Amino acid sequence: MAPKRRRSASEWKQAGNESFKHGQYGQAAGYYTEAINILAKSGLKNPEELSILYSNRAACYLKNGTCTECIKDCSVSLDLSPFGIKPLLRRAAAYEALERYQLAYVDYKTVLQVDCNLQAAHDGVNRMTKALIEKDGTEWRKKLPPIPSVPLSQQTRWELMSDNNLIDTHSKRNISSGEQNGVLPSFKVLTESEIQRAKALKEEGNEWVKKKNYRKAIDKYSESLKFNNRESAAYTNRALCYLSLNQHQEAVKDCTEALKLDAGNVKAFYRRAQALKELKSMTKPLSCQNGKGDCLDPEGGPYLLLPQLPGSREHENAANIYFPHYPKQVWVQCG
Repeated sequence: MAPKRRRSASEWKQAGNESFKHGQYGQAAGYYTEAINILAKSGLKNPEELSILYSNRAACYLKNGTCTECIKDCSVSLDLSPFGIKPLLRRAAAYEALERYQLAYVDYKTVLQVDCNLQAAHDGVNRMTKALIEKDGTEWRKKLPPIPSVPLSQQTRWELMSDNNLIDTHSKRNISSGEQNGVLPSFKVLTESEIQRAKALKEEGNEWVKKKNYRKAIDKYSESLKFNNRESAAYTNRALCYLSLNQHQEAVKDCTEALKLDAGNVKAFYRRAQALKELKSMTKPLSCQNGKGDCLDPEGGPYLLLPQLPGSREHENAANIYFPHYPKQVWVQCG
């Protein structure tokens, strides 16, 4: 009788995927362990495949509530293949479950550097921000560990699978414009020289702000954004200048752009709320005249209608501009 053929690593992985789909998370974790052991013993250098297996096993641990093991596997996965969205999100969820909010915040923010359109990461940042404010008060940002800087080469859009299909299957691809919720901002691919030029121009703008020359600062921030329109700080800094010059509608627009890039940006919320307060848009009734979102005030003149950002709590933040637990410097400092 011929000896029974041993399963390959890919076969163990596929068995793990099937078990995971049927909710058999413990069994799936065992299958992934078999695949990991086979690859480790083979001596073949395949860090990407090993990274996926560790990330998949971490998903099983997360589903079973074994958060410490989930964090370990995610960390190994990220060591093998840095800045993977799925292990970052899974580790963030495990940290959150263990109430290690600072580390969860860092992972969610790192994900948004890789792909700023992932709603799960935006929601995570918002939850962690709220939890950290309650825990550490207004100084919560000073207690954060450093957030790693994601290289430009890693800033690609990945397809985020649903909660019922968390397993990597090598189906990663770029998400084309208009594919996710019908709208994606059109970011150009930046070169390193463009990023550095944008940073230098932003710093020049900051220097003009210190000298209270807001018009020159606006020019510098505008030039910076021509090189890199993914920098939320350039928008919030320019918004500060517009506020100082009483150009409140421009300030609102810049803060809204900043929040599209970083949904938890406290400065953007505060500066936008201040601009809205000055515009009295919270109390002025609006009546939309067409399906495009163009609105007129009761006298028939044009009036600004802000786009509704998911989870932004626009009215709550504008109405609560004088939150006692946020100092004024939150919205008057440049980033």
